[in-house]
Amino acid sequence: MTPFESLFANRPVILAPMEDVTNASFRGLCRRLGADLCVTEFVNAEGLLRGCKKAQRKLTLEPDDQPTAIQIYGSDPPRLAEAAMVAAEARPCAIDINCGCWVPKVARRGAGAGWLRDPAAMVEMAALVVRSVSLPVTVKTRIGYGTETEMPIVDLARRLEDVGVRALTLHCRTAKMGYRQAADWSWAAKVQAVVSIPVIANGDIKSAEDAARAMAETGCPGVMIGRRAIEHPWVFREARALLDQGTHLEPPTLAERLALCREHLAQNVAERGEPFGVNHTRRHLGGYIRGLRGAAALRRELFTQTTLATCLATLDRFEARHAAD
Repeated sequence: MTPFESLFANRPVILAPMEDVTNASFRGLCRRLGADLCVTEFVNAEGLLRGCKKAQRKLTLEPDDQPTAIQIYGSDPPRLAEAAMVAAEARPCAIDINCGCWVPKVARRGAGAGWLRDPAAMVEMAALVVRSVSLPVTVKTRIGYGTETEMPIVDLARRLEDVGVRALTLHCRTAKMGYRQAADWSWAAKVQAVVSIPVIANGDIKSAEDAARAMAETGCPGVMIGRRAIEHPWVFREARALLDQGTHLEPPTLAERLALCREHLAQNVAERGEPFGVNHTRRHLGGYIRGLRGAAALRRELFTQTTLATCLATLDRFEARHAAD
């Protein structure tokens, strides 16, 4: 068993690639909470090859930031292959190709889910990337582009495996659906049944119970969690406890929630400075404190702050009030 194959031996729960979310600090938090594998933010192939600072930042992997896959996207196969070679120098565990982003400004240009409009070209592109690097190459995609009665994904998965793709993450919606309608996990089952490579089920996995049920229903060896992790990264430890011990964990305590708020704020400010690090963390904070008594008022107050010091002082006052009650 290769090191890459061993990643799938323990039914991994994986942090999905999300733009402006899965930076190094958030990957570290999720990994500590039980994420078995993380994927970077989307790295634009053209930006990377032009030496764009933002793309270069996304490639930076510290020694403890493993296992992490670097996800690249673009519409030009030779440029994607070249970008994969550059990304491989950062020593990720794999190079992942984004063939699933449905956002119109990406897909309409032929990148992301735009590849699903021409499955043959998608296979040729993946083959070129596979030949260009020695690392495992994986693909994240959707079940189809539009509202086709018969989705192309089953045959497409076979062809991707044939050209050397080592794993496939399947978001079980079409590109046209975006996040509308429920994800149909039966497509992951259909795909896993016809390939020998791991298929990772993705879409509407919002809890430990969802993770376990998705694996049981599809036969997939792992799941990928995206939007739920933004607001509740504890989902990874909850899923691992259920998968490994059959245990249902209690929700995180008030102290744990506030500690994560402080840590995430501090790490993002260290990485991005003020006020950008504070602003970048806001999309997480509402979820971290959801359900606490007085959470709405705390959220409003936090969202007016622009410095780490004032955010920490706000959190301290909130915790002190709760301790006094």
